[in-house]
Amino acid sequence: SMFEKFQPAKADPILGLSKLFQVDPRAEKIDLGVGIYKDDNGITPVMSSVKKAEARLLQEQNSKAYVSLAGAELFRDQMRDLVLGDAVAADRVATLQTPGGTGAIRQIFESMKILNPDCTIWISDPSWPSHMNMATHMGFKTRGYPYFNNETRLVDTAAMLNSFQDLKGGDLLLLHGCCHNPTGANIDMDTWKAITDLVIEKGAMPFIDIAYQGFGDGLDQDAAPLRYMASRVPEMFIAASCSKNFGLYRDRVGIAMMIAKDASTAELVQGNLAVLNRLNYSFAPDHGAAVVGMILADADLRAEWMAELEQMRRAMLTIRKDLADALRQQCNSDHFDFIAHHRGMFSRLGLNAEQVLSLREDHGMYLVGDSRINIAGLAGKRHLPFAIAVAKVATVS
Repeated sequence: SMFEKFQPAKADPILGLSKLFQVDPRAEKIDLGVGIYKDDNGITPVMSSVKKAEARLLQEQNSKAYVSLAGAELFRDQMRDLVLGDAVAADRVATLQTPGGTGAIRQIFESMKILNPDCTIWISDPSWPSHMNMATHMGFKTRGYPYFNNETRLVDTAAMLNSFQDLKGGDLLLLHGCCHNPTGANIDMDTWKAITDLVIEKGAMPFIDIAYQGFGDGLDQDAAPLRYMASRVPEMFIAASCSKNFGLYRDRVGIAMMIAKDASTAELVQGNLAVLNRLNYSFAPDHGAAVVGMILADADLRAEWMAELEQMRRAMLTIRKDLADALRQQCNSDHFDFIAHHRGMFSRLGLNAEQVLSLREDHGMYLVGDSRINIAGLAGKRHLPFAIAVAKVATVS
C-alpha cells in the first residue's frame, strides 16, 4: 500500500525531551528544552499589552472576511519599521505576512526556488535545526559554515570569514540577526561589516532570520547589524517572528521582507509575494498579526509592550549573570563565565552527551543533547540547583 512507503518518523529531540520531562515524578526537575519564555513560576504568560489589544479587537472587529493575500497592511508596515527603522526607503521593501517566522523562512526558500534553484544555502554550524531540515527537504544544496568555537564558546570569526571566500554569486547566506540559536554567541559589529563587504563583493544574497529582536541588548540594538547590512546591500531577505517578543507562539505571527534595489523592483516583488501565499496556504492567520499591528500603532499599548519586553530581557540577563556567578562558585573556575556574555534565550554549555544524560537521569535537569539550555527555564532562582548539578557532572579547570 502507499502509506507503507513512509519511514517511521524521527521524533523531534526537543519535543521528545518535553515528554520525558512530563512523566518525571521528581519535584526538583527543571525543563531547559523548548525555547519559550517562562516567568518565575515556570509559566509562559500572555503579555498584558496583548490582552488589552485582544479585548479591543473583540469589541471592534465586525467581520472575519479575508483581509488581503499579502496580509494586513498595518501589521506589515509596523513590522517593517520595527525591524528596519529608517535603514532603507520604505518603498524598496516588499512584505508578506506569514504563519510564524518559520512560514517566512519557507516563503523565502520558495522564492529562491524561482530565482535560483541551483543556489547553495549557507547555514551556520550549528543553527536552529529547522533551517537545515527545511532547506534539504526542499531539495536545495546546503553548506554549513563554521560558527561556534567549542573551546572559547565564542564565534569562530576567522574560520567563518575564511569559509565565506567560497560564496558564489546567487548563493543564499543565512545569518541569525541576533541572539544566535542554539549557542547564544553573536557576531560583533566589525565582523558584520566584513560579511557585508564580502556579500557585496561575491554577489551573494544575504538572508537574515531575526526571531528574537528585543531579547538581547534591546529592540534597536538587536536590529543594528541587520540595519547596517540593509543600508549597504542592493538586495536582501529578512524573516522576522513575533513568537518571542510578543509571546504569540501559538498564534503564528511572522513576516517575510524583501529589500529590492529600487521602488519599481520592490513593486514587482510584492506582486509575486502575494502569489506565493496563494500557492501555499492562501491567507496567513489574521488574529495575532492584527494584535501586533494594533499594539505597535497605539502609543500607550506600544509603551506598555516595550516595558514588558524590557522586563523579560532584563530577567534573562539577570539569570545569565546569576548562573555564571553560581557556576564560578560551585566549580571554582571561570570556565562558564561566557554565559554572562552570551545574549538571548539560549546558551550552549559545551557539555558532552554523557554529561547531558547524567544531568537528566541523576539530577532531573532536562537539556537538549547538544547542551543547549533555555535560560528562561532557570527563572525563580532555579539557577542555583542547576549550577550545583552542573558542577557535579562537569570536569572543568
